[in-house]
Amino acid sequence: MNPLLLSAALVALIPGAAAAAATRPACAGPVVACERNVAGALSLLAPGRVATVVVDPGDEPGVRRAATDLVADLKAVGGGDVRLAGDAAGGATVIAGTLGHSAVVDALVKAGRIDVTGLAGQWEGYVEQVVDNPMPGVARALVIVGADRRGTIYGLYDISAKAGVSPWTWWADVPAQRHPTLYLTAGRVADHPVVKYRGIFINDEEPAFGGWARKSFGGINHRAYERVFNLLLRSKANFLWPAMWGKSLWQDDPATAPLAQEMGVLLGTSHHEPMQRAQIEWKRQGGGAWDYTKNTDELRKFWRFGIERRGRAEDPVTIGMRGDGDEPMTEGTATELLERIVTDQRRIIADVTGRPAAQTPQVWALYKEVQDYYDKGMRVPDDVTLLFADDNWGNIRRLPPIGETRVGGSGVYYHFDYVGGPRNYKWLDTNAIPRVWQQMTMAHQYGADRLWIVNVGDLKPMEYPTSFFLDMAWNPDRMDLSAMQGYPVRWATQQFGAAQGPQIGELIRRYGQLASRRKPELIDATSYEYQGGEWARVLAEWNALDAAARKLETRIPADRRDAYYELVLHRIEAMTNLHRLYQAVAANRAAASAGDAETAEKMAAAARGFFARDAAIRRRYEVDTAGGKWPAMMAQTHIGYTGWQQPDSDAMPALATVAAPLPLPPAPPRAVQRIAADQGRAVDGSGIRWQRVANFTAEGAAMIATPTTAPTIERPGGASPHLVYDLATERAGPLKLAIVAAPGLDVRGGGRHRIAVSVDDGAPVILNLMADETPATWDRSVIENRRVATTTLPDVAAGRHRITLWLVDPEVVIEGIEVLP
Repeated sequence: MNPLLLSAALVALIPGAAAAAATRPACAGPVVACERNVAGALSLLAPGRVATVVVDPGDEPGVRRAATDLVADLKAVGGGDVRLAGDAAGGATVIAGTLGHSAVVDALVKAGRIDVTGLAGQWEGYVEQVVDNPMPGVARALVIVGADRRGTIYGLYDISAKAGVSPWTWWADVPAQRHPTLYLTAGRVADHPVVKYRGIFINDEEPAFGGWARKSFGGINHRAYERVFNLLLRSKANFLWPAMWGKSLWQDDPATAPLAQEMGVLLGTSHHEPMQRAQIEWKRQGGGAWDYTKNTDELRKFWRFGIERRGRAEDPVTIGMRGDGDEPMTEGTATELLERIVTDQRRIIADVTGRPAAQTPQVWALYKEVQDYYDKGMRVPDDVTLLFADDNWGNIRRLPPIGETRVGGSGVYYHFDYVGGPRNYKWLDTNAIPRVWQQMTMAHQYGADRLWIVNVGDLKPMEYPTSFFLDMAWNPDRMDLSAMQGYPVRWATQQFGAAQGPQIGELIRRYGQLASRRKPELIDATSYEYQGGEWARVLAEWNALDAAARKLETRIPADRRDAYYELVLHRIEAMTNLHRLYQAVAANRAAASAGDAETAEKMAAAARGFFARDAAIRRRYEVDTAGGKWPAMMAQTHIGYTGWQQPDSDAMPALATVAAPLPLPPAPPRAVQRIAADQGRAVDGSGIRWQRVANFTAEGAAMIATPTTAPTIERPGGASPHLVYDLATERAGPLKLAIVAAPGLDVRGGGRHRIAVSVDDGAPVILNLMADETPATWDRSVIENRRVATTTLPDVAAGRHRITLWLVDPEVVIEGIEVLP
């Protein structure tokens, strides 16, 4: 079925779809929220009854904060009386505490009233268990036990989420889902994270996030960060790289770092800010040259203070060094110098902490040119975490050798936002979840599971991909293909309820699919061919999605309209309007070139209207939504780019007249036939199986191989894994094919990204999708969000043929085949 028709059908509510969603098995499983009583369930909320959350006053401050939030959340859900208590003398509905820090929990464990098998010493682990008669006077209670403070905190916020409070309740104005009567089913749940450090990087935060924080809180201060910290903990994350464009979390508001410590959030510094020092701090103190060969003593003093200021915190320390202003440190790779820097930094860490450096968590970020040091053989001590990076466009550049075991492990720094070439992309969420899933699944298969951090830019409007990234980081194995493909509906249901979750989830999924075609900052009148109808096809897809989103808006309850606009409608209408603008500009130029003055002027007027509409959309977000809660949050310019850097303000694209036409770009050669990636027959082999990933691109599904850690297949053929496609040719002659793949990179470090192709019974021809890679070819691959390798196969007769794609490098993702003229 055509994806556009499918999208429209789902959003229009296929008969029975809503009923089916509403009647899925409920109240199944241990410790799940249920609106009806079932055998052994705990009555969490009931009209006229007081619910009491018990937390030992001597437990960690962050635990008491989370318990206070749970009380407020349950009040919002049930509307009744919920209280926080320091003991169970007056009864208990929920008892929460950290092993060794809560007298009441330790007593329950000692008495054998709760099963904490395997919990002691487990990083951020927790147990939730409905317990009968946990103590005198309490018939039944939910007991939450954390192995450490964050384990308890996550258990508390997990109950908030189950009850109906989204992690985005404040950040996206999502009201609690009301359930005056609520039960928790009997049983026990034990959980803990797989990726140890999971977090976000607020970056490129001007003018949007910074402007908003100054208007709302007087700056990016502890009051603003308190909201960020709370979101992280509700999302079961634990790590933050703070905003750093001329900012220091530590200096700008000295209350912020202690607040993070109190709440349980770990702080780090970005890839070019070593030793817990923000880069702006060096400039503020007038430290001189940022050059270790010329200014060694001052840099050592500067770094030493960062470790002293860190104190006894758990925060991972970034080590290494890049140049001033996030630039390369030197021309080429000065390996000996960087090794000396790392050695000296570790000596400082050991000296300040009074412990071996290996006992302080450290991270070496292999970002941009720093990876060159690694690729040329530089190594750091085994306890240091290697943080590999993507290419800033969602394509991981390198991963650890298969089977490598390091004490410090390795991780990935990923991007949902970027400032740099070929152009900045900061305005909207354009991150297709299937692609994020494929890349991070690959990272997990390679063992990069110590630290996952993602650049989220201004945080809003990256709510959806941020949730996905952090949810996947908690346990990548649980986020299998089925879980990923069901994620849009599950996430939408968490925000908007079961009745409308399926329709809204489909809108979110379809938006991500269409937005993945090209970043908005890279769209202009020449992005799609006008005369041949490509612009009309692309715009029709956006118009259909916009119409569906607006139709559904009329059925959204009034109290969720703000959330619906922030999380769903705004990005759809903003992208649709941008496409209307540039399609009108393309139509204006085409009409002017054809000498049609009337149509040229009509389309010029339409383009001006869409340009004005763009500003009105921003006003609705910043002024009319949530009582004006988000001033400046949509201030990022996005129209009128002439280079990689953003323009100072949005600029109306140039329009043409018959007297002054603008040249039209030549039409690209059109494929004679396009063959979808999933249109063929998949044959597994060599321990590899194929997976069909729906909605991977704007055009449809992709085929991926798993596991990506399988050995490369240097001699494809026979029983090795392949995809077989049928092709009918109308005339004899050479067969020119374009193999279309995702714009991935060679994570094994060999500079190859290969697939093989054959026709009928011919020998496979290996193609390297990264052959002769240059900055220009990389630019093209990320602009178009695909890699293409072309080949001409020997003459074939007219008639039916078989095209076979043979797997060579398992990380290659197949998006389709184009038969070229």
